[in-house]
Amino acid sequence: LLNINVGGKLFQIAYKVLAQYPITRLGKLALYTDPVKKLQLCDDYLVQKNEYFFDRDPSIFHYIFHFYRSGVLWVMDEMCPSNFVEEIEYWGIHLKYSQRCCRILFEEKRDELSEYLKIEKELEAELEPLESGAQFDGKFLGRFRKIVWNLIENPYSSVPAKIIAVMSSFFVLISIVGMTLSTVEEMKNKTGKMWMEQMEMICAIFFTSEYLMRLISSSSFQNFLRAAFNAIDLVAILPFYIQILFENLDDGDMQYHEELHKVENVSKLGKVLKLIKLMRIFRILKLARHSTGLRAFSFTMRQCYQQVCCLLLFIAMGVFTFSALIHSVEHDVPGTDFTSIPCAWWWAAVSLSTVGYGDTVPDTILGRMVAFVCISFGIILNGMPISILYNKFSDYYAKLKAHEMSQ
Repeated sequence: LLNINVGGKLFQIAYKVLAQYPITRLGKLALYTDPVKKLQLCDDYLVQKNEYFFDRDPSIFHYIFHFYRSGVLWVMDEMCPSNFVEEIEYWGIHLKYSQRCCRILFEEKRDELSEYLKIEKELEAELEPLESGAQFDGKFLGRFRKIVWNLIENPYSSVPAKIIAVMSSFFVLISIVGMTLSTVEEMKNKTGKMWMEQMEMICAIFFTSEYLMRLISSSSFQNFLRAAFNAIDLVAILPFYIQILFENLDDGDMQYHEELHKVENVSKLGKVLKLIKLMRIFRILKLARHSTGLRAFSFTMRQCYQQVCCLLLFIAMGVFTFSALIHSVEHDVPGTDFTSIPCAWWWAAVSLSTVGYGDTVPDTILGRMVAFVCISFGIILNGMPISILYNKFSDYYAKLKAHEMSQ
């Protein structure tokens, strides 16, 4: 018998049993005759007791000991997959010696654990800033740039930093409200237009100052440009300056078209100007910098993009299928709106989404039966991924909140 001491517990295994598995660590220990090679396989050797000592987990070695006696590797659910794999790799035993049912469940559990650890790491990285205050040590104006960085990037560092974070969200809301009110007919008079322009100018000055402070406090210009939030900040301030540029060009164009009263409505510059003004709506994305809920929603969409793409694929298949069916049974009806399959796409889309505007409806009995099947399919289709997305969003939001509080 070979005397093995694993973590203080003694095990005895016959040499002929170990010799059946020559590629394992204990199999090599039983077959080797050179004492030097044997000592390389264990952590220590007790000459008095003739014991080979291994500084490993004795609780897991019980399963290794059972494997040598029965030829089957047991895998228990309560064991940590990573620890168990590390132990059996140390002893030189492959997972293929376990039963197929246990091996499948174990591999699923190991994949779930790996996915869990990956998500935890990404969640922590979601809240961590791209840079840290220690990166400014020894650099040009390092102390000043570190103070600016704490004011802009670390709202919990001081009261002024928290005030700036609140002001950033406040100016975003003010900008969105101003853009919304500028489309109201009563606000298009001279006084209202002047107030809207002044409000927009104040918001643009604040956003520009905020962007420049982030640029100054950045330790790497390339990393600054790659950051998604910095790109959003740039999109938030560009429309204001592009609008000023195009308005000046538009004034120059008016000198050559004095006979036209509203050059903005007929010139290409006016159309581009309207598009530039519409880009201000993207300023609302700046709220994601200080909103855990928006970050959790964005993280959920990134993690569940496969389910979302699958849902969109099923919706597209349903739209094409039911639009073809409704056209085949309704195209002969006088005055029908289903004159072609593309014309039926809108009806199929709103029916699958269970919105049902009622602007286009079938008239025949067969058409209503197709509509009923389409709506039923839409209910089933929309109900499947919603619960998955909601559960993951709730889980990610709770974890982000926990990480945020711990930081």
